[in-house]
Amino acid sequence: MEYTLNCNGKLLELNTPQVMGILNATPDSFYAGSRTQTEQEIAERTQQILGEGATIIDVGACSTRPDSEPATEGEEMERMRFALNIVRREAPEAVISIDTYRPDVARMTVEEFGADIINDVAGPVLATPHSQRENFQTSTLEQQKSMFRMVSRLGVPYIYMSRKATMKEILLDCAEVVDKLRSMGQKDIILDPGFGFGKTVEQNYAVMQELERMQMLHLPLLVGISRKSMIYRLLGTTPEKSLNGTTMLNTFSLQKGADILRVHDVKEAVEVVKMYASLVNSK
Repeated sequence: MEYTLNCNGKLLELNTPQVMGILNATPDSFYAGSRTQTEQEIAERTQQILGEGATIIDVGACSTRPDSEPATEGEEMERMRFALNIVRREAPEAVISIDTYRPDVARMTVEEFGADIINDVAGPVLATPHSQRENFQTSTLEQQKSMFRMVSRLGVPYIYMSRKATMKEILLDCAEVVDKLRSMGQKDIILDPGFGFGKTVEQNYAVMQELERMQMLHLPLLVGISRKSMIYRLLGTTPEKSLNGTTMLNTFSLQKGADILRVHDVKEAVEVVKMYASLVNSK
């Protein structure tokens, strides 16, 4: 299906799959090669993402990798403001997505910097000790409701990521969330099956195999598998050596209906999209 996102008046067409480049303004992201903290690093990464052909810059300021200690809201706000000042200076017209699970961070980025998309990773559940998991999930549900209200008020496209473990559970979860968001007046919704979140390696691949079932919800699909553990654990390697596996799964995701690829390696993903589009159009 063909979709169009309204990004603060800029129409982003998804009739051809788009690439979202990751800009991590954090000191502890799981892939060390993606960390950008200085003004020069952020400026160079911004230009690299756009120069290599991505149409969206996804800015994150709080790592959600397993076993990490999440930044406080104040720390995330400070990092995000620092990064967005530079990104907007370097690329004032770029479509910017904000990788956060905090409603007030989402509000600040839209109101102060004109952020275009909120990419909600739903909180660092995997970093929470098992003994605290139940209470944390309860508080996260309240935070999630607050995020739903916030994005609906802000009127920007919203990416919902499911942490459910099976495709059946993901579909039920996403359908319920979409109903809630629609009742609040949210228009543009993108779905993310949440590879690497709340799933074993085997469950990640089972979800990938059934990915085309997400199309029954008739909404754009984002896939983010770039250099994740489902690749390097299977291959017995590291995030730094997982580009080949990432490219393979990005290609497979496009065949299964992905509309947006969220990646560290923009050039390689753009090439995959171009080659995939050429194959499809040659039929």
